[in-house]
Amino acid sequence: MPHQLRFFFEYGVDTPLWPDPSVGPGLDSPYGYPCVLERLPLTAVLRGELGRLAELYQSSLDWDDPAGPSPWSGEQHASFRREADGALEALRRELGGDWCVEDRRG
Repeated sequence: MPHQLRFFFEYGVDTPLWPDPSVGPGLDSPYGYPCVLERLPLTAVLRGELGRLAELYQSSLDWDDPAGPSPWSGEQHASFRREADGALEALRRELGGDWCVEDRRG
């Protein structure tokens, strides 16, 4: 059975990767919960890109008014989505067939 990860961004979290709880308790994952990027077999370039995107995602929330609208424009949302799509594709390519990465973004 391949290693399983979930891919999604969360406010206050510096990674978009999470162990899949359906294959065991996430807190027991050897990759951390959420996943520590340095524990995964990824290139430094991809680890940097995933970290950059997780950090960028934080700016999509108005931290002074979390219930309010996002400070991002529609184009910023679309641009982020394209960049995240590219990072997910690169992630799947780097990890290969021994890994299943489920896209859990809404």
